[in-house]
Amino acid sequence: MQATTKRLKEILKNFEGKEIIVVGDIMLDHFIKGSVSRISPEAPVPVVDVKKEFFVAGGAGNVAVNLAALGAKPVMVSVVGQDLGGEMLKGFLREKNVNIYGVAEDPDRPTTQKIRVMADQQQIVRFDRESKKVISPSVASTCMKSFELAVKTAKGVILSDYGKGMLSDQNIQTIIDTCRKHNIPVCVDPKIDNFRKYKNITCMTPNTKEAWEGAGESPKAGEEAILDLGDKILKMLDAESILITRSADGMTLFEKDKKEPYTVRATAREVYDVTGAGDTVISVLTLALAAGATLREAAVISNYAAGIVVEKSGTATTTREEIEGVLPK
Repeated sequence: MQATTKRLKEILKNFEGKEIIVVGDIMLDHFIKGSVSRISPEAPVPVVDVKKEFFVAGGAGNVAVNLAALGAKPVMVSVVGQDLGGEMLKGFLREKNVNIYGVAEDPDRPTTQKIRVMADQQQIVRFDRESKKVISPSVASTCMKSFELAVKTAKGVILSDYGKGMLSDQNIQTIIDTCRKHNIPVCVDPKIDNFRKYKNITCMTPNTKEAWEGAGESPKAGEEAILDLGDKILKMLDAESILITRSADGMTLFEKDKKEPYTVRATAREVYDVTGAGDTVISVLTLALAAGATLREAAVISNYAAGIVVEKSGTATTTREEIEGVLPK
């Protein structure tokens, strides 16, 4: 192990109050949960007897909520529609201590919403309300002005790409160039369409599937194939590092200035739900770098955090206290 428990605790303590900008696609996740005991007489479909209904922030919004739960001060830069969903989403983020002054409104697009109907832990159907068009130049300009203001005091930047149009080619380049100029770590959770555009970044955190697709290759089995894949992406993006998340196989970190990759084994005792685990990984990784961690120390802490959230149900977050609680004695 690259760091002692004492050192990891010091890094966790330094999370407090760090300002991290999250730029990306936010969405309103709407869950309708119930049970099924009969089929509708109107059509051959199940009738869900609704027991519970709730809303949470999804996409890049969940990254910001993760940061807030860890003691950071997240600033959200994104776009919503001028609709009820947008008001609800902004209200939810505000309640979770996310700074939303960088969230612009666009009257020409809806707030991205995903409505899931669940019956006895089984998803019956999902409705999506969204636009995937790149945001207009005027809205992009508003968002970038907010970013330029926030970056003056920020300690890290996360690009959380869900392919809904917030991260245009120009925005991506402007953000990365600005982070380089200010010597701020910039980490990316990618979408395949933009994968190759994220050059000169501090770190990218694709899962195995995203890594193969982003590299334009068919998946291959075996450890050697993963090591070759990570090395290829590192060179392709001219990045400082790539952290491939590998579910039960943990994570493998590839660094520009180190010949040997570094694999951290998974810590989860029982995987209950992987929803949002990627959001937790990039939140903890970026925050750890902002708190003075090396890339390897940041990967270790991220791995412990991921192990906690996959043992929870739904889009979960973790805290510094929970992470500290699973560190070796």
